[in-house]
Amino acid sequence: MVKPLVFQVSGFQNSGKTTLILDLIKRLSYMNIKTATIKHHGHGGQPDLPLKKDSGRHVAAGAAASLVEGEGRILLQAEKDDWTLEEKISLMSFFKPDLILIEGYKYENYPKAVLIRGEEDLKLLEELQQIEVVLCRDSDLTEKLQSWQEQPVFFADDEQGCMWIVEYLKGKWKDCEQNDFS
Repeated sequence: MVKPLVFQVSGFQNSGKTTLILDLIKRLSYMNIKTATIKHHGHGGQPDLPLKKDSGRHVAAGAAASLVEGEGRILLQAEKDDWTLEEKISLMSFFKPDLILIEGYKYENYPKAVLIRGEEDLKLLEELQQIEVVLCRDSDLTEKLQSWQEQPVFFADDEQGCMWIVEYLKGKWKDCEQNDFS
């Protein structure tokens, strides 16, 4: 079985990660690239359980996991002291996606796009590994970064950055498909 390609979208809160992920999913889906996502709940604590639904009540009562299915859609909730990113990737791999997009987990070591809000975020460019592309929310800073950053740099509000990522992922996906590795 071919392991899915993994790509991260990283940046601080309110940098545009979710907006970029949604745009990537739409574009990749249009090209029939099956995409799964993993999102870090960066607001502290556990994500809310839908306690008005039986599956949420099952978990709240102590079930280790609860799965509900209807007309081909599955919702899975599971409890464990700690989940590694590798465990989450393995879980998502069961669904046989071509690509897993990871929102957050900025310090993990996968190829990534980094979103920069302003100069206060520049430390990410030194701290993070496997940066493939930078998207900057500040147009003046974008121009500065383009002159000294070795990776491609795009203004985040311009679709060129998203298109660059799509082409990058498409190329990596085809390499994985042809060579049977990721």
